[in-house]
Order: sequence, then structure tokens, then C-alpha cells
Amino acid sequence: MKAYIYIENDVFFTAKACGAGGTYYGELVFNTSLTGYQEIISDPSYAGQFIVFSMPELGIVGTNENDDECKEVFASGILMRNLNSEFSNFRGQMSLDEYLKKRGKIGLYEVDTRALVKMIRDFGNLRAVISTEFKDKDELKNLLEKSPRIEELNLVAKVSTKKPYKHSFGVWDSVSLAYKKGEKAKKKVVVLDYGVKKNILNELVECGLEVEVLPHSTKADELIARFNKGEIQGIFLSNGPGEPKMLKDEINELKKLIKAKIPMLGICLGHQLLSNAFGYETYKMKFGQHGANHPVLHQQSKVVEITAQNHNYNVPESICEVATITHRNLFGDNVEGVVYKDYPIISVQHHPESSSGPHESKYIFNEFVKLL
Repeated sequence: MKAYIYIENDVFFTAKACGAGGTYYGELVFNTSLTGYQEIISDPSYAGQFIVFSMPELGIVGTNENDDECKEVFASGILMRNLNSEFSNFRGQMSLDEYLKKRGKIGLYEVDTRALVKMIRDFGNLRAVISTEFKDKDELKNLLEKSPRIEELNLVAKVSTKKPYKHSFGVWDSVSLAYKKGEKAKKKVVVLDYGVKKNILNELVECGLEVEVLPHSTKADELIARFNKGEIQGIFLSNGPGEPKMLKDEINELKKLIKAKIPMLGICLGHQLLSNAFGYETYKMKFGQHGANHPVLHQQSKVVEITAQNHNYNVPESICEVATITHRNLFGDNVEGVVYKDYPIISVQHHPESSSGPHESKYIFNEFVKLL
């Protein structure tokens, strides 16, 4: 297939397309990870975005049913330099092209991704439309101008589970060690699903926790009642897509949970929502931080951790009025982690589940267990 892409800074070009045909809208972001393209593509946090991979070769190891972070792909599509149609890996089950086709998403290849990454670096996260149906530049420009901006969409409502469910699998889809031995889980936590990744749930179970996943719209009063009865011991606030300040209902519910002093851990969007709930508004970065090679300084130990990142929004420096800053990103010196001073709440911007990425921040899940 041939596809046509129009970007809001008036750039227009054509490329070869794989996966599913159609017309797609989204915001361009680049990811610098060298591995883990399936986990990246299936991360619900990319809802409403086109992922530009700086890694020039994709498709080499194929895809498989176990490495998805979510059963559905919510990203608008992907752009890559070279697509490998033949894959070689003992775990591979289908090609990247087949994977995208099955999930109804488009992929562009033979694209100058180096130029696109530089463009995003200089201009920020630009909006784009990609189509195999329309090829006229002015027509595509008109379609893009009429489409909503990502800041206007409640993407969390789209990606969150509609029904509660229990998750009992540990890392690599094996039942956790606690469950294997027939031991009772240490504590029970509920996960407020704003777009949670499967491997975050795996890590929580691996720590010996009993995990129940709830929709993003779950009311605070229900959770407070369960906490007071001893049915749950803590709450995990997940990652997710979009503008955190859009989620006014979720922020209002979090204010009630904070007041109840329930132990909580927030990652990525959960980290940002906590900041907003405390009254410290998040801000949008120029082009965000997306990759598996970001150095983060642990303030107390002075140890540098290489971390996985995927976010366009940040917590402000003024959060230090109510929280101790525990981590800083060395690429931009921005806030990466906090411990709230008068509450049993911790949160981090980066992804300690390391899928894909280094394992150096996994201890954060054990810090949550200690907090419980």
C-alpha cells in the first residue's frame, strides 16, 4: 500500500504502508528504545499518538501473544525506517505487518525517521493525519484541522477496563512465587486502571500482592469503605494516555482518597494525577520523554538508574512544598519521583516494570509493599 501523511507544520510526504489501511489521526512522538517494539506499540499510554521509532530496524523478532501490554493497540500507528517482513526468534509467532493488520492499525516504512525525530525535537509534538484513502494535500490538511486535539480527548475512558477483574500472574506469565507455594498474599491492592500495562500488574503480583483491577471511574467512597473494613490495604494508580488535567472527575475522587490517607503508589499518569489532586498542576513538555535509556538520579543514594520513560507531561518543581523529591531525570533535571510528606503516598514518573527497559528501578514495587 501507499500512504500519505500530512503534518500540521505543512509537511507532506508519501511512504509505503503495512498493517491496516484507512485514515488515522494523532500526535507524533519519537521513541529511542532499541528493543521491545511490541511492548511499546501495545502500551495504552500511546493512545492518540503516532510512534516514530528512532531504531531503524523493526520486525526482526516478529511478535507473539505473550508480549502485549494490552490486548488492543490504542496507538494511532507507527513510523519506521526499515520493516523486516521475515522474522527470526524462537518466540516469534507472526510478523509485525500481520500483527498491525490483525489489530487494525497502520504502519509506515521507508520513512526518513531521523528527519522526523529532528523535526519533533525542534517543533514539539506535532499533529498528523495518515491515510491510504486520501492523497490530496489540501484535503488531508482540512481533515486534520477538523480533528480534535489530544488535549481535548478523554483517552482514559477509551483504554480503561469496563469491568473489574483479578490479576494473578507474575513476571513472564508465570504464577507468582507466593501463589506457587500456596501462601496467602501479603496484602490486597486495587489498581485504578487509567491504561495499565500488563507487566505492571505482573510486578505487583510478583511482590506477593493480591491484585484487583478496577475501572477508572470507580468512586472514592467505595474504596474508602473497603479500606476501612480491611478488605484492601492500598491503591495503585496506573499509567495512561492524554492530558491529566482533562481528568477532572478522577482528580476529584483522588482528593478524597488522599484525605482518607490510604497508602498509594502512582506511576506515570498516576504520578501526574496525584500532583494535580494536591493542587500542583502538571505542564506539557515540548516533545516528551519516550525511551528505555533515560538516566535518573536517586536523590538520597546518589545512584544513577537507567530507566524506561513514556510521558508528555510533567510534575512542577513547586511540588516540593508538599512532597520530598526522590528522583530527578538527568536529561532535563525534571521531577521523576516524590514521597508525600504527610501522607503514605509515593509516585514516580518513569516505568519501574522495565517493559521494555532496564530493571534498575524495580525496587519501587517493594517500596510500595513496605508502605502497605
